[in-house]
Formats: sequence, C-alpha cells, structure tokens
Amino acid sequence: MGDWGRAEYLARQGIRDRRVLAAIANLSRADFVPEGMRDAAHQDVPLPIGHGQTISQPYVVALMTEALRLRGGERVLEIGTGSGYQTAVLAQLAREVFTVEIIPELARPARRLLHRLGFTHVFYREGNGSQGWARAAPFDAIIATAAPEDVPRELLRQLRPGGRMVIPVGSVNDNQELLRIRRGQPGMLPRVERLLPVRFVPMTGLGSAAV
Repeated sequence: MGDWGRAEYLARQGIRDRRVLAAIANLSRADFVPEGMRDAAHQDVPLPIGHGQTISQPYVVALMTEALRLRGGERVLEIGTGSGYQTAVLAQLAREVFTVEIIPELARPARRLLHRLGFTHVFYREGNGSQGWARAAPFDAIIATAAPEDVPRELLRQLRPGGRMVIPVGSVNDNQELLRIRRGQPGMLPRVERLLPVRFVPMTGLGSAAV
C-alpha cells in the first residue's frame, strides 16, 4: 500500500519533483519501522528504529532526494542504509544504488526487506561509510545520512565530474547544514550550495543515521 496522502502533503510543503513524489507514494513507510512504531509511521517526524538510529522524516528524505536531481540513468552511492526507506526511494529513481551500512543489525533486515519489495538493482556493503565504495566508483550522485564535520575527501574523489553530493556537514553539538556539492571538471573547485539547517548523527565511522 502506497502513501499517496504523504506525497500530496510533501507537494504542499514545496517538493516539486513528480518522480520523487511518486517514489514516496509507491512505498508504505510502515514497512520500514519497527512493529511498535507503525501507528506513528504516517507522521512527518523521525522515528527510532533501534541501535540508536532513526528513520528520517519523509520531508527530509524527499528534499534530499530531490536535491540529487536524478533522471533515471544514474549510479548512486548511499551512505547509511538504515531501515532501507531512503534506499527504496532511490532505487525507483536511479539505474543502480550502492548502499553502505556499518550496523549489521540494520543492514541485514533492510537488505531482506528490499529484496522482498523487488529492488534487484541495489548493491549492499557493510562497513565504514565515510570511505565510500571505491571499487564501484565513480558515482553520478552520492547521498549521506550522517554528518561529518567536514566533507570527506574520499567521497568527493568517488564522485564523477559534474556529479552531485547531498550531505549534512557540521558537529553534532553545533550547527549542521545540508549541502549540495557539485564536483567540477578536473582542476576546478566544487560548487557548494547550502540548503537548510539540519541535525543528523555524526559520521564518525561508528554508525550512520538510518533513513
């Protein structure tokens, strides 16, 4: 059962990409939260999924996905599989999704769920997301759901020239900003856009925000 009402709500909140709205409408967020939280899955709020992690509010998922400007042929790297919700949104919008999660107790059930939902073009890795997935690089787009204090150089290196990265940056005890970074051609500096203030768990190599 899809969340058509949520898509309509997100459109009223300013999400304009029809493909993003359709991808969210095609999913039931309740499938991605613990059984005891399913009654609250319709709310536009983050929810705990265990292991100190959360599933992000749908508005943030939609905004970050829209900021990637996916058209359907991209190879996307996701840092932080979490419950698999963001992964499932991306999988409807891109040719291939490579997703990394360091917490096995989250990574493995998310993988089983995504397989059950029929997403066969998602590739999984358990490990430190701040190091990306060098063997699968370069990527057309990268999305991170945990906040480093600075943009990891390794992730930027794995982004194709002209590609986009959407990532929260800043200290967990200080201000964080959601950034969109477009990598320039060789010899050019990346272009950085500040999207909005956010709060995510830190990208320390110890875990990831689960979305």
